[in-house]
Amino acid sequence: MSVLVFGSLNMDLVVQASRLPISGETLLGQQFDTICGGKGANQAVAVARQQVPTWMVGRVGADTFGHELRHAIAVAGVNVDAVHTDRNVHTGVAAITVGATGENQIVIVPGANGQVGEADLKRLKTLLTQVRLLLLQFEIPVSSVVEAARLAHAAGVTVILDPAPVHPFGAEQLYPHIAMLTPNQVEASQLVGLPVETIEQAEVAIARLRQKGVDTVVITLGDQGVLCGTPQEMFHVPAFPVSVVDTVAAGDAFNGGLAVALHDGKSLKDAIIWASATAAISVTQAGAQPSLPTRSQVATFLETV
Repeated sequence: MSVLVFGSLNMDLVVQASRLPISGETLLGQQFDTICGGKGANQAVAVARQQVPTWMVGRVGADTFGHELRHAIAVAGVNVDAVHTDRNVHTGVAAITVGATGENQIVIVPGANGQVGEADLKRLKTLLTQVRLLLLQFEIPVSSVVEAARLAHAAGVTVILDPAPVHPFGAEQLYPHIAMLTPNQVEASQLVGLPVETIEQAEVAIARLRQKGVDTVVITLGDQGVLCGTPQEMFHVPAFPVSVVDTVAAGDAFNGGLAVALHDGKSLKDAIIWASATAAISVTQAGAQPSLPTRSQVATFLETV
């Protein structure tokens, strides 16, 4: 059995600067790169790099960026047969500014990602008999994400939703169909309308989200670690101390690592530890997909911390 990712493919246009600019400011940067990304593609690569069979369903444009994106995830081991080339619109792009301490600002232009719809859902449906888990995000139309979750849930596939960028109404439509919700602290705050800056506040957010119908909620809290709430328990997993270079793909690394560990049959707590290690390694390197670790790198990291 394999993991299926239904989501976005973007070309990241990345500027490195000493800090993030304030509104109206022109700031001199140090470096510019084009890096293959998109939350869907990043999560697919995060899974495939750890030697789990991975399918990607999504769209790119018939342009250079689209060709590069398909090639990059295929080289990483992702099956791209269900990645459609749309000749009517450009490939999605993300303009990213990264500061010296790893913080970032991101603006996304959806392009082909915004056209994901019925034809792509048909491709997804044909694959559901072959997969154990489905990873979803919100960089494609919400209606398509909701339908994908419904189809997967009906097929007995475990659905994990990374609610980024946050769409509160779309997320609530999804709650009956997902097994796990994985927001970061900002996204959790947006979903419940309350601050989520501490572990105690995260506990309140998890309770609110579970009241809305989510079975398991996993909130990532940066250097405060991860808090998980299930019908049976609430538990905290501390963060791994690392030197942060770039946090762009941290959430995607976490979700990919989580899918890998659950696919392998690990317990939920051990899966979160594995996912946290995957994310910790990713933030020590620049770029989205280039920073995603292999299975052996994660295993070695956990042996040495």
